[in-house]
Amino acid sequence: MLNSIKSFFEEKLSKKDSDESSSNVSSTDLASAALLIELINSDNELDDRETEEFLEVLQSSLEIPEEDLKEMVRLAEAQAHQATSLYEFTRLINDEYDYQQKLQLISNMWRIAFSDKELDKYEEHLIRKVSELIYVSHSDFIKAKLQVRDE
Repeated sequence: MLNSIKSFFEEKLSKKDSDESSSNVSSTDLASAALLIELINSDNELDDRETEEFLEVLQSSLEIPEEDLKEMVRLAEAQAHQATSLYEFTRLINDEYDYQQKLQLISNMWRIAFSDKELDKYEEHLIRKVSELIYVSHSDFIKAKLQVRDE
């Protein structure tokens, strides 16, 4: 999985490991952001509403610094047609997130998927796959979907 998204995350993670004061971004937040990027790319259509919702999620839920937001969006656009392995990112989430944080990630994914008012089958499949990989129950997966859809 050698691509620009992975390189970006590795660069940020290595900076964090070598200089704790250089960034407030945790490896788990970066893993969550990577999954959100994959969701944006899953339907092979970049929509401004999804990008705006992605930025909102990054700022509000993950607290990604402003200087990293533009780079992450650029990477999302550049990677619109390339797939990456989810395991590396879901492993970090399983190691670090509690169940409530996992549910929040799934809700954030639904927020992005519904932001363009059209749920694509590939978006739903990716959210289901991530949900299974991070051990979110099916009932909570459905509850999160319905809650976000009805908002």
